[in-house]
Amino acid sequence: MKSKKLAKSKPGPSTEKFLDIAEIRDDMVLLKDGTVRAVLLVSSINFALKSTDEQEAIIQAYMMFLNSLEYPIQIVIQSRRMNIDAYMNQLLEQQRTMQNDLLREQIADYRNFVMQLVDLGQIMQKMFYVVIPYDPLTNKKKNFFSRFSEAISPAAAAHLNRKQLEDRIEQLARRTEIAQGQLNSMGLSSARLDTQGLVELYYNVYNPDLFEGEKLSDVSQIQFEDSSHVTEK
Repeated sequence: MKSKKLAKSKPGPSTEKFLDIAEIRDDMVLLKDGTVRAVLLVSSINFALKSTDEQEAIIQAYMMFLNSLEYPIQIVIQSRRMNIDAYMNQLLEQQRTMQNDLLREQIADYRNFVMQLVDLGQIMQKMFYVVIPYDPLTNKKKNFFSRFSEAISPAAAAHLNRKQLEDRIEQLARRTEIAQGQLNSMGLSSARLDTQGLVELYYNVYNPDLFEGEKLSDVSQIQFEDSSHVTEK
């Protein structure tokens, strides 16, 4: 006979336990080891259509960008199904307000055509990201003991004090501004993802199937019981 205790299934560990992310706040990702990340959404250029001189200029600018880095970065290319919900809603609003019956019918036909084209063709779009890190141990402007004391207070323990958090925000902002300027020299525009954008990005990465059917709400409208990981010290 089997014991009733053995028969009961034990709940598995939470998925959160296996993630490196401790928290997303202040337009940055806090990892469990106490380091932080900023994510830039970067535009693309058609290198093949550039002239020889333009291609050489881009290559030289890219080389200068890599040689100037004092820390590792991560370049991520993500393919996802094109989301045209905002465009479809805009067309629907025009259809509702259009006074001309013929134009209203044409807008409706066009909406149906675009929706069928996207569904049948499975049109994908590529997104380009640059992940910029900051680790207190790599800050050469501080002495070793100061860097070490900040590194041994990881975000996983929820004991980042206000000074440590502000230092991470400031240092990450500096690195982000410099990286954006260097990307701009290559003809690439970029934008730093805010908290909402970061949440949507990682939600899509870890839940690609759910992302299409279940849209996220604005994080500013979500209520938490106790989301503060900052202590006043």
